[in-house]
Amino acid sequence: LIVEDDNGLRKFAQEVLLLHGYKVLDAENGEDALRVSQAHEGQIHLMITDVVMPRMGGKELSEKLQPFYPRMKVIYMSGYTDNAIVEHGVLAPGLNFLQKPFTPESLALKVREVLDAEN
Repeated sequence: LIVEDDNGLRKFAQEVLLLHGYKVLDAENGEDALRVSQAHEGQIHLMITDVVMPRMGGKELSEKLQPFYPRMKVIYMSGYTDNAIVEHGVLAPGLNFLQKPFTPESLALKVREVLDAEN
């Protein structure tokens, strides 16, 4: 599940993941992601979400979806560095983070790394 309010970036990430053989759901914001996930039958193994979005940020969205998908892994992405995000208390240290902008290769590698990790 890709959640990103920038339509171009969301479609780019979706295309990269489709080319790597993943099934991809997409949503433009947190509220849309809740609707998409409720309509989806089956598991959501990974959510890639922007940290800062209008109305509902990625962390809040993750907390709302986690009870329904307890094994779902999350990659948070932002144009801010991970240090800036942690220092401002938006995310806890050690969470999966992808700096924007990213290349197709860095996205694919990060997704594989997170999906292959034990926890």
